[in-house]
Amino acid sequence: MLSIYRNMFKVPDLRRKILFTLAMFAVYRFGATLPVPGIDFEAVQLFQAQQQAGGIYGLLNLFSGGALEQFSVFALGIMPYITSSIIMQLLTVVIPRLQALQDEGEAGRKVITQWTRYLTVILALIQSTAFTYLFYNGTFTGGINLVGDYTFGRVSVIVITMTAGTAFVMWLGELITQKGVGNGMSLLIFVSIISQFPFIFGQMWANTVEMGNPVRFAIMVVLFLLMIVAIIYVDQGQRRIPIQFAKRVRGRRVMGGQSTYIPLKVNTAGVIPVIFATSVLLFPAMIITAIPSDARWVQAIYRWINDNLGGSATGQPSWWYVILLFGLIIFFTYFYTAIQFDPQRQAEMIQRNGGFVPGVRPGRQTEQHLAHILNRITLPGSVFLGLIAVLPVIGGIIWNIPVAFSGVSILIVVGVALETMKQIESQLTMRNYEGILT
Repeated sequence: MLSIYRNMFKVPDLRRKILFTLAMFAVYRFGATLPVPGIDFEAVQLFQAQQQAGGIYGLLNLFSGGALEQFSVFALGIMPYITSSIIMQLLTVVIPRLQALQDEGEAGRKVITQWTRYLTVILALIQSTAFTYLFYNGTFTGGINLVGDYTFGRVSVIVITMTAGTAFVMWLGELITQKGVGNGMSLLIFVSIISQFPFIFGQMWANTVEMGNPVRFAIMVVLFLLMIVAIIYVDQGQRRIPIQFAKRVRGRRVMGGQSTYIPLKVNTAGVIPVIFATSVLLFPAMIITAIPSDARWVQAIYRWINDNLGGSATGQPSWWYVILLFGLIIFFTYFYTAIQFDPQRQAEMIQRNGGFVPGVRPGRQTEQHLAHILNRITLPGSVFLGLIAVLPVIGGIIWNIPVAFSGVSILIVVGVALETMKQIESQLTMRNYEGILT
């Protein structure tokens, strides 16, 4: 194993990319520790000492790499960019103009990427304003005033600083993608989640020891490792649909006659359904907590969300949260898989290139065949995603332990690690070095 890592640094080009990526990680983590101007830093430190791992706040803080609890320049992290990317993908399916741009190739994708950046800045402005108000009224902090006097000038400085921090993080991610190793945006989320694992497991250990049953901590760690193994196993699973191309004679040349296959992954949608489902459950809590009203019906809704969805910093999600999250993940898995793989379009492409599925007629029957297989393999994939997402929550509910590492965080960490290692392995293989995964 050590020789493999030594080979990674023997190739000058690969070594330069890895060191550049690590340097960008250091810049990102440094920015996550810098608080925005105009806040009470002593109040921030006091809040950090009182912060718990569970609840909606714990999940948001996990994806920002702890930057949210410090109210830092990078408090929003890369999530506004991820959200805008998802929105643009959905709009591409709905709006013909965006679909035409995507079909144009590299030039069209550049235009869509530019619009995604603009949407990221808009979302960052909205989210930074919302977080500033939520911290001010004590929704996240339990009454600690982080911004002092809630004046327009002070709030504007904080909002502009956090928005600029999000734009800088977006630039860092694109820079890693261009000059580093792997997908920059995914790697930044990977680093954010990994940086919080020591705190998460340390707090879990403290809670189990305080309850007098440290065996539960060992069970949670074993569950964590088993989930990693299961994710790796399912991520590699795929259904290969054979495709045969007929021979064609053009002049003196014989073309075609080759065999290939379409690899349909069991988990075609990846972690996107879990992100969608989590965002849907977070959205009502964010809205209701931002409404400055003392009306009874508003307070009643807030209490229900707080008790059942974990809306406070110490709140533990209930069984309602588990049921809703599991159902939404299955729904969004089918929804996003239908967006990613269109059986009709795929069947037309196969027929246009002179190919066919053995035993199935080209055209309509091929489309039905592909749709049937896709629906069958999507069901176990969606159930698997749902179980991975809710198992840590179920463990926390049964033993009353705030668990901040969710199934989506484990899925992201394992998925990004596998994809990055595959890229490094391909570069080592091109240079006749032994790969990491082989």
